[in-house]
Amino acid sequence: MKSKPVIALVGNPNSGKSSLFNQLTGLRQKVGNFPGVTVDKKSGTAFLNGTTEVLIVDLPGVYSIYPKSLDEQVVTDILANPGHPDYPDVAVVVVDASNLNRNLLLFSQIQDLGVPVIMALNMLDIARQQQLEINAVRLSMQLGVPVVKINARVGEGLDLLKKAVEQQLSEPVVTSKLFFDPTQATVSPGLDMKGLISDVRENYRLDNNYVALQYLIQHDGFTFLDQPQRVRLDGLIDQYGFNELDFQAKETIGRYERIGEVAKEAVTNNRPLDQPTWSQRIDRILLHPFWGYAIFLTILLLIFQAIFAWAQPFVDGIDEGVAWINTTLHEQLPEGPLTDLLTDGIIAGVGGVVVFIPQIAFLFFLVSLLEESGYMSRVMVLMDRIMRQFGLNGRSVVPLISGVACAVPAIMATRSIGSWRERLITILVTPLMSCSARLPIYTILIALVVPEKTVLGFLNMQGLVMMGLYLLGLVAALVAAYVFKKLVKARDKGLFVMELPTYKWPRWNHVGITVWDSVKSFVWQAGRVIVAISIVLWVLASYGPGDDMEQAENRARQQYRSLPTEQIENRVASERLEASYAGRFGRILEPAIKPLGYDWKIGIALISSFAAREVFVGTIATIYSIGSADGENESTVRQKLASEVNPETGGPMYTPAVAFSLLVFYVFAMMCMSTIATVYRETKGWKWPLIQLGYMSVLAYVSAFLVYQLMK
Repeated sequence: MKSKPVIALVGNPNSGKSSLFNQLTGLRQKVGNFPGVTVDKKSGTAFLNGTTEVLIVDLPGVYSIYPKSLDEQVVTDILANPGHPDYPDVAVVVVDASNLNRNLLLFSQIQDLGVPVIMALNMLDIARQQQLEINAVRLSMQLGVPVVKINARVGEGLDLLKKAVEQQLSEPVVTSKLFFDPTQATVSPGLDMKGLISDVRENYRLDNNYVALQYLIQHDGFTFLDQPQRVRLDGLIDQYGFNELDFQAKETIGRYERIGEVAKEAVTNNRPLDQPTWSQRIDRILLHPFWGYAIFLTILLLIFQAIFAWAQPFVDGIDEGVAWINTTLHEQLPEGPLTDLLTDGIIAGVGGVVVFIPQIAFLFFLVSLLEESGYMSRVMVLMDRIMRQFGLNGRSVVPLISGVACAVPAIMATRSIGSWRERLITILVTPLMSCSARLPIYTILIALVVPEKTVLGFLNMQGLVMMGLYLLGLVAALVAAYVFKKLVKARDKGLFVMELPTYKWPRWNHVGITVWDSVKSFVWQAGRVIVAISIVLWVLASYGPGDDMEQAENRARQQYRSLPTEQIENRVASERLEASYAGRFGRILEPAIKPLGYDWKIGIALISSFAAREVFVGTIATIYSIGSADGENESTVRQKLASEVNPETGGPMYTPAVAFSLLVFYVFAMMCMSTIATVYRETKGWKWPLIQLGYMSVLAYVSAFLVYQLMK
């Protein structure tokens, strides 16, 4: 029993469906999985008249109900199954008015499934720019359903849409005449479609001819049918000699014939055929074989310059604020284990990640601008020419670029890739893209060893190094994809079809929602892991076997008694840390990582960051807080790393050789349990996650070794 009515938003990609979803739900949104499948579901609540609360479900964007990928399968899987928890009481089909004919194909199919529908006629302003006039009243009369004019970008027409939804909920209207009736179509002589459809309806208790047709065509993909039901349908198909592909072609031709009649009555086209739109004029430059790539690289350069230049004042402020809080708590709270746990454990660990929120927010902000403007679709088309050479296609660009934020949703985004091989290869190489969890590591190490200078008078050197790391990840992903292209045999041939949306001004409220959700998700997910690891790490670093830590302290006080008091306390803290459980574990690991330039303290951070990469900085902050005297607690994270001394050389621990070795290691390392779990779920087994973990670990170790040995 549904707790509230379900309203499904359906539409073609780039029709404005997601914009309408954001307008209706605002921040009352959540992301989960559709019941029974591992495909992302965006849902949220909305109020129709101030009191009637409904659940809005944003279904994946599709061009028709015949799926070519996993996420597209969800649409028919829900709309053809009234027993599905997300089966809608009303389907709002968002239609791009500037491309009505193509959008009407999907609309007519959903209408024929027998779901109460409303057409939300969107992008009328763009249609007018293209000198197209659409008469919504005539369109409604032709289709026999409510048609509501909206502008999803700015929220116009939402009140009328809500009234139409409320009307459909109270008095559902479903057209009795099908747009396309399969019983009236003929494909091959002797095929008794009426008999076949009748048998399907009788066997499965269906009251709709078009739903019966979907059982015949898509039964292998329907999750709600069990194996005996699928076998029975296969028997009917063989009995009647039904050919699914031939019938789909017949249906599409028949629908477009009827769509042409509807459009002729409702649409007036005043634009000369040879007059290009302003979006087409811009595309001549942005999709140019040379200038298109040059502009894309320039945009990437500006993004990474901005991350350092704009975010640095905020980063410095938060860093100093965390150090001040730590010092104040040490002064105000009584000495003891709880105070040490709070300051040296939790605050030091969490502060090591919170300090990088400004840079992460700027990254999400700038990427969101590219998506909102319509430029990201051009990047997919542009990069398809290159991706094809490496066993990928243009749709692989979305997961790869999404991987800059987080590999988990990026890997799930591969469901839009129809080819099994191209999807698998994209999954295997996406974690090589530098995600936001690596950003704290990059920024702290780059700031330590790369001077804050400008090149050519305006290019920040730190920003150039940052961009170089991201490009290194991209190059590695392409090379790895090329290798997997040779190893993984193709089951099918991948196709890339992409509709280019018109260019638009970003909607700042949507950009704000995207940044807020992304940063909140990052902080919440990272925060939980870091707090847990920080507590465990503090315990391991504060206690040791037997009285080893006390003996280490006595030896240090005796050995360094001639030094000033402050230096003695620092030596004591360092010796106690080395004698702790964490120190002993780090010493065991040290021989394996010493060729990379790392000591046992860095080894502890490497191991802990297998839970999540961003834990590295928090662990280092915790280790160095415990490993120093109380008087050092006012130091910021960067100051702690800069003051760390290599006991063998007496110089700084974080030399350029060590820092760049760490940077390269984290560019390639597969250090994220959530990503491994996601790959396991998406590939339905441990084979590919283990292969991915293996090749990335070897690549990270060998690359870091070469960098350190060449630079030391």
